[in-house]
Amino acid sequence: MNILDENISENQAALLASWRIRFKQIGVNVGRSGMADDLVIPLLVRQPLPTFFTRDKGFYNSRRCHARYCLVFLDVRRNETASFIRRLLRHPALNSRKKRMGKVIRASRGRITFWDVSEQRREKELRWFAIA
Repeated sequence: MNILDENISENQAALLASWRIRFKQIGVNVGRSGMADDLVIPLLVRQPLPTFFTRDKGFYNSRRCHARYCLVFLDVRRNETASFIRRLLRHPALNSRKKRMGKVIRASRGRITFWDVSEQRREKELRWFAIA
């Protein structure tokens, strides 16, 4: 299940829906509007293996690694959010729930960096690939 933070705009959510990328959004159909960041993590643990997408840099922290979810901090312009979500979901190293679980990811224009629950002390890097 893909979950969008409420800081992802309505037009970017609509773009994801037009690409048939399924998601729920905080404050719309999961959780509640204005939910504090520290309440999002317990919400994620109760969901079926979610990938949480946010523009909030505070979520990019190795201490947030957990085997039952994936956190993705999108370090991109607001109007690029949907396209980077799609790119990340199509990346060969991250294109399934199983590959994403336990990771805290930072997706930016230049690269993807992440921590994994199995190796929280070592930040890793992936390269973007071209979408055909």
